[in-house]
This record gives sequence, structure tokens and C-alpha cells, in this order.
Amino acid sequence: MKKILIPVDFSEHSEYALEVGATLAKKHDASLIVLHMMGLSEAVLTKDESQEMFEAIYYMKLAEKRFNEFLDKDYLKDVKVEVTVQNYKEFHEINNVAKDFEADLILMGSHGASGLKEVFVGSNTEKVVRTSDIPVLVIKHQIKEFKMGKVVFACDFNMDFKEAFQKAWDFFEKIDAEFQVVFINTPEKFLSNQEMQERAFKFMLHSGVEDTDVYDNTVYYCDYRLENGIYSYSDEVDADMVVIPTHGKRGLAHFFSENIGEAIVNHSDLPIMTFRV
Repeated sequence: MKKILIPVDFSEHSEYALEVGATLAKKHDASLIVLHMMGLSEAVLTKDESQEMFEAIYYMKLAEKRFNEFLDKDYLKDVKVEVTVQNYKEFHEINNVAKDFEADLILMGSHGASGLKEVFVGSNTEKVVRTSDIPVLVIKHQIKEFKMGKVVFACDFNMDFKEAFQKAWDFFEKIDAEFQVVFINTPEKFLSNQEMQERAFKFMLHSGVEDTDVYDNTVYYCDYRLENGIYSYSDEVDADMVVIPTHGKRGLAHFFSENIGEAIVNHSDLPIMTFRV
């Protein structure tokens, strides 16, 4: 993990992401790329060339001033920070920026289901997660001592998620994190112990992950609802983060092929990291 892209709107939640980014950068000798999307309106971009240039310069200077204030933080001392201002309005374009800068991770602050006045909330976070080719880490509140010591990978062993599982395993193995796989068994889709184990075994066998301990240590956890089970188990084992795979087809609703992903990202207080197929 050498480069971390942090899209910011200069809000409090963006600062939460920036502080976590600084912690990760120091621990893994990485640099930060801080992105602001100006999103100039079509009205500005269709004016005559001279006026368009003048207004673009004005907005760039304004963004530069805000960046100078926003990045004036003690925790950024000794952290390499690169700033970029892009005139993007569509959130899928963040993936293009990540590719241009060869980022390994996108780190975002999100308000979840409230605070709709700001930029990175709810469905907008979902758009980034859905379209990103690299992992996306979503931070919901200030975390003074962020760590990835123990992560819970929640999966229903749908074979479509083999690639996302391998990406997640490789990512966390490199940083020496404890990687715990959990299957949530619910009344709606109840499976016996043997059925769960057979499903997990088939998935692991074709996943490309050769560490048998991952299968041996998989936890089968029962709850009435999938998202509640993920929260409860993660709290029970004092996890630092929940990791979830997604198809990226129709947003976060494709976590586990059930309509629960948006609830997880929008309402969980734990940091959420997603890996797209």
C-alpha cells in the first residue's frame, strides 16, 4: 500500500478520513493523494473562453486556499501529501483519478444516511464503491488510533465473490492483519452445519487462497438478519473493520446478493472496506 487517494469536500467527515489516511501513511510508508472535485456547472463551462478561464482560475485559487487551511494539521507532519483539483461531477470518475495516480486504496469519509447537505453521503458513497476497481475504505467518525489488526470478511460464499475474496486476502496478508471469515446463517436462508461447511469448502477450494487455516477458522454465526449478524459478530470479537465483497452491478445491494449493503455502509459505525469483483 504505497498510495492512498482521499476525496474531500472540506467537511468534518473528510477530515476523519484524512486523519485515518495519515495514520496509514505513517505505518505503511505510503503517500496521500488528496482530491477535491470542483464540479463546475455547465453554465460556467459554456461561457466565452476568456470568462471561462477567469472563473476557472478563481475557483482553483479558492480551492487552493481551502486546501492550505484543510491540510494544516499536526498529524500530517512527515506525511507526503499530493493535492489535485479536478473538475469532475460524477463520482465514478474518482476511479479514473485512482488509476491515473496508481492508488492502492480509496479512503472516504461518509455521513451515512444523514447529513445530506454534504457531498459524500449515502448513495454517493455507494457510487464510488460500485465503480471503484481498487478497495474503498469508508470512515464514519473520528478514529484517533486507527488500526487494521483484526478484520472480519463477511461472505455467503457465492462463487461470484472468489476474485474479491482473493483480493482482500492478498491485501490484508501483506499488512499482517488477522483475517477472520464469517458466514451469517439466517432463518430466511437457513443452512445446516454440513451445508455451510460444504459451501465454504467449495468456495475456498476455487478461491486461489491456499491457506487452509482460513477455512478451518471460518465462523458460522446465526442471527435473524444478515446485517445484524455482521454487526453483532464484529462487536463480539472486537473487530477493527468489516470487509465486504460486491458485484458492482447495481450498487451495494449486491453484497451477499441481498438488499443489505446500503444499510451496512450507511449505518455501521465500524469502518467498512469493500472489494469489487
